[in-house]
Amino acid sequence: MRNIGSYIAPSLTICLLLLVSFSKIRTIKPIKDSSQDIAMVSSRAIESQPVGSLVLPTIEPHVTYTPTLGKTFVGFKEAVGFKESRGNYFIVNSYGYLGKYQFGEGTLKLIGIYNPNEFLKNPELQEKAFIANAERNKWILRKDIKRFNGMVVNGVTVTESGILAAAHLAGPGNVKKYLRSYGSNNFADAFGTSISYYMKRFSGYDTSEIIPNKKAKVKRTI
Repeated sequence: MRNIGSYIAPSLTICLLLLVSFSKIRTIKPIKDSSQDIAMVSSRAIESQPVGSLVLPTIEPHVTYTPTLGKTFVGFKEAVGFKESRGNYFIVNSYGYLGKYQFGEGTLKLIGIYNPNEFLKNPELQEKAFIANAERNKWILRKDIKRFNGMVVNGVTVTESGILAAAHLAGPGNVKKYLRSYGSNNFADAFGTSISYYMKRFSGYDTSEIIPNKKAKVKRTI
């Protein structure tokens, strides 16, 4: 028969360990300001769920999030593409203009593209064509950009991006006539879209990365 002390000693040891463990537990204070710890989420997608004084966001699974392009060059390019064709690379309009940016065959030849059917099938080539055409137009209009930038014509403040967008619509020659007539010669395309409308709609974008180039061509031709 074992000594009863052999049972009591281990029991006392366990009790002491538990007592010490519980004495070290601290009360966790609630976070008062979680704005630096929780990423900002669209207010449309959040339902505030109070947990003490901590507010946790619940994200609706069906909501999608897209980046804001703002007034960047990519924003400019995509805005023009959306206005021209709603971003459709493979469309041909009733006047024969092609692709996302609605190029005419004559303009394509100026930048080194001679096969419109292949052009229509190639989104990468269409993006290169937009850049090359903008570079060429910026060279042709470089003096007018310098002279008229910041002026108000037909109630619209002239900007470089507005000039380049209008040149894409109407050609650089017609934009020169518009500016040098102070808006009197306001060309409009077959759908009634005018230079002044494009000047206003596409004003204020950053087009500084477009380098004026008299001989701008698409490097890869088809």
